Amino acid sequence: SSFRIVAPHKVRQSLRALDIQATPVAEPLLVAADIVAGADTTAGRPVTFLSRTSKWHRHLNDDDGHRLWEVAVLCHLRDAFRAGDMWLAHSRRYGDLKDALVPAEVARATPRLAMPYEPEIWLADRKARLADGLQRLARAARAGAIPGGSIENGALKIDRLTAAVPEEADAMVLDLYSRLPEIGITDLLLEVDDEIGFTEAFTHLRTGVPCKDRVGMLNVILAEGLNLGLSKMAGATNTHDYFQLSRLSRWHVESDAMARALAMVIEGQSALPMARIWGAGQTASSDGQFFPATRQGEAMNLINAKYGHEPGLKAYTHVSDQFGPFATQNIPATVNEAPYILDGLLMNETGKRIKEQYADTGGFTDHIFAVTALLSYRFIPRIRDLPSKRLYLFDPAAAPNELRGLIGGKIREKLIVENWPDVLRAVATMAAGVMPPSQLLRKFAAYPRQHELAQTLREIGRIERTLFILEWLLDADMQRRAQIGLNKGEAHHALKNALRIGRQGEIRDRTAEGQHYRMAGLNLLAAIIIYWNTKHLGYAVNARERDGLDCSPELLAHISPLGWAHILLTGEYRWKNQ
Repeated sequence: SSFRIVAPHKVRQSLRALDIQATPVAEPLLVAADIVAGADTTAGRPVTFLSRTSKWHRHLNDDDGHRLWEVAVLCHLRDAFRAGDMWLAHSRRYGDLKDALVPAEVARATPRLAMPYEPEIWLADRKARLADGLQRLARAARAGAIPGGSIENGALKIDRLTAAVPEEADAMVLDLYSRLPEIGITDLLLEVDDEIGFTEAFTHLRTGVPCKDRVGMLNVILAEGLNLGLSKMAGATNTHDYFQLSRLSRWHVESDAMARALAMVIEGQSALPMARIWGAGQTASSDGQFFPATRQGEAMNLINAKYGHEPGLKAYTHVSDQFGPFATQNIPATVNEAPYILDGLLMNETGKRIKEQYADTGGFTDHIFAVTALLSYRFIPRIRDLPSKRLYLFDPAAAPNELRGLIGGKIREKLIVENWPDVLRAVATMAAGVMPPSQLLRKFAAYPRQHELAQTLREIGRIERTLFILEWLLDADMQRRAQIGLNKGEAHHALKNALRIGRQGEIRDRTAEGQHYRMAGLNLLAAIIIYWNTKHLGYAVNARERDGLDCSPELLAHISPLGWAHILLTGEYRWKNQ
C-alpha cells in the first residue's frame, strides 16, 4: 500500500509537469526521474544515481519488480532538492541557489579575489605548499623542535601558551591611568564631539539635515549606550524631557546613522599617535558577547545553556589592533558565530582594510577558512581542541611517517575542479556585498543535505585549515599574535559590561530593532570612551617621558584604552553651559 502512496499516476503527472533542473552530479538521477515520469515499464532501471556504498543496492537486487526502484528514485529526488543539487525553474523555495550569485564576468573583475580563474594553478600551488609544510613539520617532530608541542606515537600534544608581559608593564599602566583626569561621561561626550562631530551623522530621516540639537542627540546616545532607556534618561538629565528625546530618537536614529557615527569615531581614534603604538589597523579579532534579555516581545531571545538558563542574545563585535570596535551585529544566542566574521570584514570599510583576522574556537568552520583565504584575508583562529583536528592531503599515502596519525582523509580534487567557476562566483558575491556573507553561508547550511557548492568550499577549507595547522605548530609568534588580538576583544567585554548599568544589565527591548539600537548605542559609546582614553593616554605618556620614566614601545604595547574607573558613569547627567 505504501507504494501506491509514493508513486501513483499523479506523481508521474507531476514529474512530467515540473521543469526540473539538475547539476552534473545529479544528471543520472534526472534520467531515472524521467523514466519514472514516463511510466515505461520496459525501460531499463539504471542505478547510476546511487553511490557505491548505498544500502539501496542490496534491496534492489532482491526486488523483481520496479516499484522499489521507483521508491529509491523518489527518495533520492527528495534529498537532491534538499541539497540544492536539483531545483525548479522560477521557484522561490526550490529555485537554483546559484541564481543569487553574481555572473562569472563580474566575478572575474572583482579585485579582491585571491584566486586564479584556472583551478589547476591554485591546486598546484596548494600541493606545493602542503608538501613543504609537511616536510618542515616532520623534521621538527623528529628533532623535538615543535614550539610548545610534540608529536609522540602519532598523537599531537600542545602546551599552554604562557603570557609574555614584562614585570614593569603593570606599574606603568597604573601610573599612566593615575595621570588621567577624572571626568563625567557628559563632559567626555561633549569633548569628543567637539573634535570629531559624530552627532552630525544623525541626519533627519526626511530632510537629511544633521541634527541641530546636539545635547539632545548626546542624551539619546547615552540612554542607548548605558541601557537606561529614554524615560530614565529624561529623569536624569537637566536639558530634555521624554517627549523631546523620543522625537529625536524617532526622526534621527537609524542603523546607517549609527554606522556613520561609529566610523567617524573609529577613524578619528586610529589617527591619534597613541593608537599607532598598538598597531596599524590591519589586524582584528572577533568574538561574541552574551547579553541577558527578556522573554517577552517579538524579538527572538533564545536560551543557550552555556550562559545559564535565562534567554538572551549575542553582540558579535570586531575589534581592530588599535582597540576600535569597528563593527557589531546582533545574533541569536544559539547560532554558530563563524558566518558573521565575514559580515564584519566585507560589509565595513575598516574591515576591508584588515589583513589578519583572529577568532576563537566558536568562530571557525572549513567554509570560513575557504572564503577568507580566497579573499586574501589571513585567518588565524585559536582552536581549543587543536590536537583532535585532522590534516587533509591530496595524497595521504605520501605523508611522512611521523605525521601518519594526524591524517584525516583525502582532498576531493575533482569536486574542486568541477565547481571552481561557481566558487569564484560565490566568493565574488560575498565581496561585492550583494547579500551579507552570513546569509549565503546560512543558505548552504540550511539544506538538509550538503549542496555541491558547500561541499566544494568545505574541501577548499580543509586544504586551508591543514596549511594553517602546519604553520601554527611551527610559528610561536603567530600563536602569540592571535592571543594578544583575542585578549583585546575579550577586554572589550569588561568595558561594555561596566557601561550597561541600566535595568540590571538586562536588554528589555521587545523588538529586534530596539535591541539592535541598544547594542549599536553601546558599541558607539564604548568607541567614544576609547577615543578619549587614547587621546589622554598620549598626554600621560608625554608627561611620563618628561619625568624621565621608561616609555618604550615594548612597554606601551601592553596598555589599553579600555579603563573606566576615572569616568563618572552614574548619577545625574548635567550638561555644562547648555
